[in-house]
Amino acid sequence: MVSLHHTDPELAGLLDAEVTQQNSTLAMVASASIADPSVLAVGGSALSNVTAEGYPGARYHPGAQQFDAVENLAVERAKHLFGARYANVQPHSCSSANLAVLAALMRPGDTLLGLDLDAGGHLTHGSPASVTGRHYHAVSYGLDESGRIDYARLTDLVLEHRPRVLIAGASAYPRLIDFARFRAIADIAGAYLLADISHIAGLVAAGRHPSPVDVAHITTTSTYKQLGGPRGGLILSGREYKTPGPDGRTPLHRLMQRAVFPQSQGTPSPASIAAKARAFAAAAEPAFQETARLIVHNARALAQELSALGHRILTGGTDNHMVLIDVTDFGLSGVVAERALEECGILANRNRIPGDTKPPLVTSGLRLGTNILAQRGMDAAQMRVCAQLLHTVLAGTTAQSDTEYRIDPALVAQVRAEVQWLCSRHPLPIDTAHRVPVSLIGVGT
Repeated sequence: MVSLHHTDPELAGLLDAEVTQQNSTLAMVASASIADPSVLAVGGSALSNVTAEGYPGARYHPGAQQFDAVENLAVERAKHLFGARYANVQPHSCSSANLAVLAALMRPGDTLLGLDLDAGGHLTHGSPASVTGRHYHAVSYGLDESGRIDYARLTDLVLEHRPRVLIAGASAYPRLIDFARFRAIADIAGAYLLADISHIAGLVAAGRHPSPVDVAHITTTSTYKQLGGPRGGLILSGREYKTPGPDGRTPLHRLMQRAVFPQSQGTPSPASIAAKARAFAAAAEPAFQETARLIVHNARALAQELSALGHRILTGGTDNHMVLIDVTDFGLSGVVAERALEECGILANRNRIPGDTKPPLVTSGLRLGTNILAQRGMDAAQMRVCAQLLHTVLAGTTAQSDTEYRIDPALVAQVRAEVQWLCSRHPLPIDTAHRVPVSLIGVGT
């Protein structure tokens, strides 16, 4: 950073401004967590200079001795953290991991069964907007009247469509997922069960959510949404790692190796894999257990406080890190709520909800998450403050259309000041780690 301030002060200034913004903003984005400075440092290490396609011991380039050791370390740490028998740490994202798994298990036109996007599913689970919805015959399952996964209807769909792959997982579902029940339903049709735990990987690793690793055939996750790691993905398998693939002879772990390289990715990102190794080690430490406990505890407290303030919480509560709100009762759209909150220093994202009549860029819902709040060390007392701040902004916002709104500048200034005070009392670990002392700015490289 000293060198960057000297050679490119414009870029360095932008990065410093980002640190300041993150530290003074109340981030309640459900799909995010904060990477420890050690993870960030490893992700920017000299391993970025290494090019080495393939896997440890079988690279297509020379000079990968250290990278081989790093990747092996990352694999072993991932297996230990999740209790897996197999791990592939090369996927660049969970979307990449999902696409690789599906390509290995399915042929074009095969049936894929995943949670509907409006019910909380993910694009790569068969959405028409994704290649998974175009390349495969995608069928969706949904929720019952209470907003929970409709397992009875899911069973009917499996019997009717006989999918090759059934996906258990979601990007906007605040309740526990019964992976054992999913597996029983998949077995009815002889389907492979893919568990996508991107949003709940930290809770799974800490034992705060049932693990699918020994239940599903394959489990995928991102490494940044809740694990405090770098941008990237991960493929895992437990007891099923030797189960034959569709050809009846090649074990799943070999299929997964080929599915990532060479079938769907070329060169891996060595520094990112090293950062994953560091994040997996951190997630195995006692401090992460406490963070996971706070994540769940805080989400429940936040949902209860918002409900008491008159907000409609989908499913009536939460079992994980996520709280979903229907903002139409306040006369707002999701995008208006998102923008008004951001203006006041609070980050939460718009989200479609079951039965949503508004387009994806507008939506009727708001998705909140407690990952970063827990990493700040906040607890139930601070959740009451957060809920009140959210309520103050949403109640003080007047929608002028689905995308435009009006809010009193005095209210914005008041909430911003309260947000900054709250954040200053519970700082992120990145602030002092990224600051370059003024005395060093201008020092030669």
